[in-house]
Amino acid sequence: MNKNYAFLPERIKAAVIDGILLIVAMYAVSEILSLFENVPNYVRISIAVLLFLLYDPIFTSQFGGTIGHSYSKIMVKKDAITEQNINLVPALFRFLIKFSLGWVSLLTVTGNQKKKALHDLVVNSVVLREK
Repeated sequence: MNKNYAFLPERIKAAVIDGILLIVAMYAVSEILSLFENVPNYVRISIAVLLFLLYDPIFTSQFGGTIGHSYSKIMVKKDAITEQNINLVPALFRFLIKFSLGWVSLLTVTGNQKKKALHDLVVNSVVLREK
């Protein structure tokens, strides 16, 4: 069966959308917390860090992609069984690699048949276009 792998521009579009959504979400949380008196800084920092670290892995493992992926009409799936989402632990590991390497991780997308980024190669995931 011929798979329709996502191209680099689609992946970049999804990442930009997700970045904007995260900024908006962190701002909204900050505004909500400002309604309460004496919210310790560690609470604010903890919420921001958790939001940043868990947004991508939770959405990817539960829904097959983030809001940015959905808007870009792409999805993250297991390479071996493309009908299944990747699990939470590989999704978290995938995100941490993607975040650590930044845009460098995407350099391999154009260089392989399945258009896998480095973070996809490590956790054996693949990004497909929606049918």
